[in-house]
Amino acid sequence: MNEIEKHLAEEKKKMEQITAPAELEGRLWQALDAATVKKKLKPKWPLAVAAFLLVCLIGYNYNGLAYYGKKIIGFDELMSGTLTELNDKGMGQTVGKKVLLEDGTELTVDGIMTDANQLILYYTLSNVKEMEGITFGKITGFLTDSNQGAGTLTFNEKQSEIKGQLFFDPVSPFAKKLTLEATKLAEDGQTITGIISFPYDPNQAMQTELQQKLMKTVKVDKGTITFKTITATPTVTIIKGTVDVQNIDRVQLPFKQVQLLVNGKPVEQIGSGISTSIGGTKFELSFESLPQKVDSLGLVVKEFVGYTNVDETIPLHPIQDQAFQLEGKDLWVKEVEKTEDGVQITIASDEDVLLDGVTIDGKGGEVPLKTTIRQDYKELDDGRVVKERTLLFSTDIVPDTLSIKGMHHRKSVDEVVEILVE
Repeated sequence: MNEIEKHLAEEKKKMEQITAPAELEGRLWQALDAATVKKKLKPKWPLAVAAFLLVCLIGYNYNGLAYYGKKIIGFDELMSGTLTELNDKGMGQTVGKKVLLEDGTELTVDGIMTDANQLILYYTLSNVKEMEGITFGKITGFLTDSNQGAGTLTFNEKQSEIKGQLFFDPVSPFAKKLTLEATKLAEDGQTITGIISFPYDPNQAMQTELQQKLMKTVKVDKGTITFKTITATPTVTIIKGTVDVQNIDRVQLPFKQVQLLVNGKPVEQIGSGISTSIGGTKFELSFESLPQKVDSLGLVVKEFVGYTNVDETIPLHPIQDQAFQLEGKDLWVKEVEKTEDGVQITIASDEDVLLDGVTIDGKGGEVPLKTTIRQDYKELDDGRVVKERTLLFSTDIVPDTLSIKGMHHRKSVDEVVEILVE
């Protein structure tokens, strides 16, 4: 046995001779008695799964949660009425996405408001030169191809910044990202394009208040109007349908005298549109949003496009101040003048009147109307709006009379369409 092994053997012998103090066992039992007994915990995996799902949900809808309840700032001049109230309640989504165009102009999408009827976009164009403008294309995205409708804008005092409000067709409820393309004309005549993509949360679109099929047809002078649907959302109330009227294109704003009655009172009509295709002619009427409490709802067709035979002959000498009566419509002869292009007769009438079968007669014989030029709308002292235009005839002989066969205009209908309120 070497010296190391001998030393280890001696140390082992010493350890075997060590014994615990007699009082140690008692101390250990006292410590165990004083310790708190802990219950066995149940597994927490259900809570972990729920937490995981919540994190996934928040991640998927992060943009919406970030934007919810924020007011779109800086557009008070463009918003009014309903839109102002909705913005004050934080019903829009702020965006704040920017793009710098090649000429140094900066375009910012500040915010949007959306529902089932439309998307309203608010933008700022900075570093612009005096009265410089920009045009916008569609808004695109997943299952989204939204056309632009109306729009309004304002300039700041220095004419260096534009604030704008644009209305688009509604976007898909499945879209998570939207893209807007803008085009601007540079000083050298070249086109500058800017594209902005921004997040969209469909969960923050405002809820539809009323959606109903109507399928009600009203007979008018030259055909029929069929009201098909009504969709009321917080931003606007839209009525869609089809129209089959022969001369609907002969009068501007043919749906001007179609009213939406809510609780017996008319709601302001804020827009109308007509589109024609192989399948027929469709229309869309926009009205202000409905009040919170709706007891009754209906449509009234007070007037619509029609035609009236008049067969009137009006003397042109001398020029008279008072209006001539054409089946209840006013017509003024303002001036008769011979020019290098021919004889020009300036007339004024009610704004919805379009004359038909117009001729002049005199020493030069009967001459039909060649064309109408310089049409304008003017307001009379009594508040009425009249349409003033100049009639051109291919002759160099001043006529004695003006003959009118008929006129297209809005004719009385007074039909009511009731809408069920549930």
